[in-house]
Amino acid sequence: MGSQPKFRILLSSEEIEAKVKALADEIRRDYQDKHPLLIGVLKGSFMFMADLIRLLDFPLEVEFIRLSSYGGSRESSGKVRVVQGLRSPIKGRDVLVIEDIVDTGLTTSFLLDYLQKKIPASLKLCALTDKPSRRQTPVTIDYLGFTVPNKFIVGYGLDWDEKFRYLPDICFIQEKG
Repeated sequence: MGSQPKFRILLSSEEIEAKVKALADEIRRDYQDKHPLLIGVLKGSFMFMADLIRLLDFPLEVEFIRLSSYGGSRESSGKVRVVQGLRSPIKGRDVLVIEDIVDTGLTTSFLLDYLQKKIPASLKLCALTDKPSRRQTPVTIDYLGFTVPNKFIVGYGLDWDEKFRYLPDICFIQEKG
């Protein structure tokens, strides 16, 4: 990767913070008396999920799952596999999946199908970002932060080959030329 790529801010940390608060309000309204299980999709969702949970003032449980479809590339391989599975049973539970981005929909669709087979009482999706221009498989997003253009984004947990998660804003890589 040689020299550091140039970034342009797509979503500022202030915009992200305001949207996370709005999403927390929606989720609080829908889950207040349900004691849901929130499943974070690693690694990208960890910052978003932590900020979101801090704003929820009701009993909930946290679980993580790790899937892989990218490797070190900027393009999805299209083959999804579970790298780290769930440790908690979800049968009969109200489950809310927390995702950093829905892109092609292949990984998210795979995950929702995988979880649905475990017979939760309810299953919903909260995604910080959505890139519908790349969608190959339809996905219903119940709680959506931002719709983003077809640019490769990093920051606020989103990475490029395990780099740039630390950026406080969501940025896109400025293409050369």
